[in-house]
Amino acid sequence: MPFCYPNPIDLDWDSLAATLCLEEKRRLIKAGHDVRECMRVLEKAGLNLVGELLRGQGEFIEFRHYPDGDVFDMEYHSQYYYHAHGDRWGEHGHFHTFLRTGSLIGPPLPAPRHEQSAAWPERDAAVAHLIGISMDEWGQPLGLFACNRWVTGETWYSGDTLMQLLPQFRIDHAWPSWPTNRWLSAFLDLFSPAIRMLFKHRDRLISARQQEQPGRDVLEDRQLEILASASVSIDAWMYSLEG
Repeated sequence: MPFCYPNPIDLDWDSLAATLCLEEKRRLIKAGHDVRECMRVLEKAGLNLVGELLRGQGEFIEFRHYPDGDVFDMEYHSQYYYHAHGDRWGEHGHFHTFLRTGSLIGPPLPAPRHEQSAAWPERDAAVAHLIGISMDEWGQPLGLFACNRWVTGETWYSGDTLMQLLPQFRIDHAWPSWPTNRWLSAFLDLFSPAIRMLFKHRDRLISARQQEQPGRDVLEDRQLEILASASVSIDAWMYSLEG
């Protein structure tokens, strides 16, 4: 099954690169080199990014978080886990990435809630879901996706606020895998312009649906799960940045 998440957007890598200044391109190219280096050292040993997280974790079970207990970096308020929903949309599984916004000094206020909203994590428990990263069975990235609030039980922030938070994501330690942690941090940086587009698409969709259904809280709509998605290619994006 080819990778295909709901609500896809097409990314024109050359056009996207053309919107960036030279300094920004250089920063992203450096992140791309880190991404490739992490994958290289794993592949040299016959390993991959996802296998690093599953090693020693027993049977791979749908919806269970890997590694057990998630991965946290308390210094950078960052968190991630990997899991799967079965062979859905052509992926093996995906990463969910978060910032524990309740740990940040003076975090921006979240977007206004519908009066019938379910309870959100607040104050010290506040958390922002950043982006999901779909992976294939070989531990290679397939795409990015932004999901609805109910999927991860997050504190809902606007896309503009999430873009302010995104550069703060970093996993700067060696558990459960230094290459995977370093790769994930660099990958979010490398694809930050694409992630920005997904956030904008996500916010437009939520706004349109809420206007269509003013009596419902669309952030809790179980029929509305993936709000924006895009296939990605490290090589294509790097070629456009370096061209």
